[in-house]
Amino acid sequence: MFIPLLFTSLATATTAYIWSSPQLDALESLRFEQAFADLIQPCDSFSFDSGDAGSRSGRSNAADWIRAAYHDMATHNIADGTGGMDASIRFDEEQARPENAGDGFQNTLLAILARSNRYLSIADVLALGAVFAFDNWQTRTSLPLLGKGFTQAEMIGLVACGNTFGGVQHAPFPDIVSELNDPNNTQSVAHFDATSVQFDNKLATEYIFGTTQNPLVVGLNETTNSDKRIFASNGNATMRSFAQSPELFSSTCEELMALMIDTVPKGVQLTEVITPLSVKLSGLDLILAGDVLQFSGQVRFWNITDDPARTVRLLWDDHIGGIHNATLRFTHVTSSSGGRNTATWYTFSPADDIPFLSLDPEAGITTMCFAVDDKLEDQGGVGFAMQDDVLFSSSSCFYADGNGGRWDIAVRKGVAPVRVYLEVQARDSVSRPIVLETNVSVPVSQGATNAIAPYAIRRVEVKGNFESFKTYNVGAEVGGVKATRVGQHSLSEFSPCV
Repeated sequence: MFIPLLFTSLATATTAYIWSSPQLDALESLRFEQAFADLIQPCDSFSFDSGDAGSRSGRSNAADWIRAAYHDMATHNIADGTGGMDASIRFDEEQARPENAGDGFQNTLLAILARSNRYLSIADVLALGAVFAFDNWQTRTSLPLLGKGFTQAEMIGLVACGNTFGGVQHAPFPDIVSELNDPNNTQSVAHFDATSVQFDNKLATEYIFGTTQNPLVVGLNETTNSDKRIFASNGNATMRSFAQSPELFSSTCEELMALMIDTVPKGVQLTEVITPLSVKLSGLDLILAGDVLQFSGQVRFWNITDDPARTVRLLWDDHIGGIHNATLRFTHVTSSSGGRNTATWYTFSPADDIPFLSLDPEAGITTMCFAVDDKLEDQGGVGFAMQDDVLFSSSSCFYADGNGGRWDIAVRKGVAPVRVYLEVQARDSVSRPIVLETNVSVPVSQGATNAIAPYAIRRVEVKGNFESFKTYNVGAEVGGVKATRVGQHSLSEFSPCV
C-alpha cells in the first residue's frame, strides 16, 4: 500500500526549475493543484457505490488508490532492477496474480488513466493518486528523497502506513473475511482500524493495546495473518514506537512514501525535486485572429491570499522595442493538500465578455513579467519567455459533417522553420500516451488569407471520423530546436469551411 511516481518523478536533483518546462510544469500542476483529488473528498468517497439511499460499500477511493500504487511497485527486484513503479498493474497478467485479487486496481485505473498525457506517464498519475490520498488526510506531507532500499523497520512501516486506509474485502478474499451483512458496508470490508479513511496511528495503537480488528492480524487463519507476522518481526518495537508517537508515525510515513516514489525499474530517470513555483502561467493561448493576436491565459500565485486591494499587472516586451502593460483580473482561489496550500489566480481577460488581450501582430510579444503591487515577479531576472513565431490562425475551419477540416498555421515572417507540424495525442496498444504528428508544409499563395503582414499562412487538411472535435497543438523546429507552441484548439471552435 504505497505511493511511487515514475518516468517523471519527484526525486534526485535539487536544482529548482523555472517556467516553462512542459514536463515539469505538468507534474508540478498535478502534484500541487491536485486536479482529481475531488474524488477522495470527503475521505470516504467511493466512485462505484450503488447509489442506493443509505447504502455504503465500506470501501473508499483513497484505499484503492494506495493499494494499487503499492501493488504496482511491489514487483521490484532490487538485485536485477526489474519491476517497480511502472504502471504494469494495468495488465491482466499482473491483476491475475493471487495477491492482486479484486477490482480495486481496475477501479483506480478508471479514475486516473485519463489524466495521463504526453507529459504525465500512467505511472506518474497512479503514484500521485496515492500521494493525494495521504496528502489530503494527514496534517502534513513533505515527501523528501531517501533513495535507498528497505530495512526491516522500513518494511514494517511500509505496511503500517499503507494499512491506515481501507481493509480486506470479502468477495476476493472469502477465506479471510466473512459476509458482514451490514447495510452500511455492503461489500463486507473488514477494515484495518477504526478510522479506515483517515491517516493516523490508530492501526498501531489498536495493535499494541490488543483491541485491533485488523483481519490480517486477528484472522482465524494464521497463514493469512501477514500483518501480524510483519509487525512482530522485530519484537513489535516499530509498532510500539508508532503507537506512542503520532508525530513519529507521520514523519516516518512521509519518508517511506518518498522512498516508494523512487522505487522504479532500472534505467528509469527521475526528475529533479519538484517544488511549487511561486508564480506560474497556465492555459496560455496565442492565436492570429484577423489583424490582431489574441493572447489569453492565467497566472497563479502560490500561497498568497485573496486581497481585493491588490493590483496585478502583466508587463511585456515586443519585437520592435515597445514595453506594454495590462491590469489582470482576479478570478478565484483554490486550495489543495487538505487546505494547507492555496493558490490565487488572475486572468488575462480585460472584461467578462473579452476573454483575451489584443496585441499588435507586427509588434508581437517576446518576454513577460508581472508587477504585484510594487513587487516585480520575473523569475529572478529571467522573465517569462513567449514564442509568437508559429501559431494557429482563426481562419481555420471545419467541414459540416464533423469529419475534418482545414488547419491554417501562421508563421512569422523572418522565421525559417525546418518543420511545422500539428500534434494530436493518442494511445498505443498498451494505453500509453503518444503524440502523432502531421506536417504542415503547404504555403498559401498570396491573397486574402495571407494578408497579415508579419505572418505567412501554411495550410493542411485533415480528415477522419470526428476529426473536427480532436484537440491539436502546433509545433515547429526552428534553429535546431523542436518545441510545441502554446495553445490547444479543435476545428469545431472555428467557422465552417466555405
